[in-house]
Amino acid sequence: MIKKYKPTTPARRHYSVSDYSVLTTDEPFKKLTAFKKRKVGRSKGRITVRHKGGGHKRLYRSIFFGEEKKGIPGLIKTIEYDPNRSCFISLVSYEDGEWGYILAPQGLKVGDKIICDEKTTLKKGNRMMLKNIPVGNFVHNIEVKSDAGGKLVKSAGSSASVVAQDGKYTHLKMPSSEVRKVIDHYYASVGQLSNVEHKMISIGKAGRSRHLGKRPTVRGTAMNAVDHPYGGGEGRTKRGTRRPKSIYGKVTGGKKTRKKKRYSNKFIVSRRKKKRK
Repeated sequence: MIKKYKPTTPARRHYSVSDYSVLTTDEPFKKLTAFKKRKVGRSKGRITVRHKGGGHKRLYRSIFFGEEKKGIPGLIKTIEYDPNRSCFISLVSYEDGEWGYILAPQGLKVGDKIICDEKTTLKKGNRMMLKNIPVGNFVHNIEVKSDAGGKLVKSAGSSASVVAQDGKYTHLKMPSSEVRKVIDHYYASVGQLSNVEHKMISIGKAGRSRHLGKRPTVRGTAMNAVDHPYGGGEGRTKRGTRRPKSIYGKVTGGKKTRKKKRYSNKFIVSRRKKKRK
């Protein structure tokens, strides 16, 4: 449930945050944290990526995305906030005495037991081979290369559904509606990721974006002609170009940017559906 504030100031009127009542601790596990210097959009002091900069300091939490603890049961100790990602994370105590973080699926609770193995029970937080996950179930943190760790479906509230088992491939319907083939002996975690209502958060004020490391974005029509293809003119003028373009003059609207010889093209069963305007 999204938490909203009373409009004590103009910014607070539209300010909202995630429901953090599910979290069980404020402090991360110190041994699994490290300071990671952020690039903030600059190379050798010069801005190379626009709209990035500043932001609050963050401690990076070391997370198990792959099969680092294969065959070793673990016990969920905490549900925590992670400033580096949109979903929540869980601290796990493994039977071999080691501790680690995993991405927390929706509904995972302190005291639950999880395991990563080739085949295991169909339970939230468990990780197993795709061929052993029945059709119709939701998965996240999906591998696309052997022993490389999960690469797909890792943001808050996201999940992919298993739609078919076909030979050595598993067909997954991704959050984008794209149906994609993944080799069935790769691993995925069961369940939908936590913090489902993250996409409904209203930033509320400009200062909050700066805390996130996002610098202001200026409209192209508000710029001078030298700075943008849409810039210049007397008063408010139209775009002036037939096709929409970026600040660098590259065509953006409707132009396909995916490489025709991309290695993963052969794994796509059906493309994502276009959104209606």
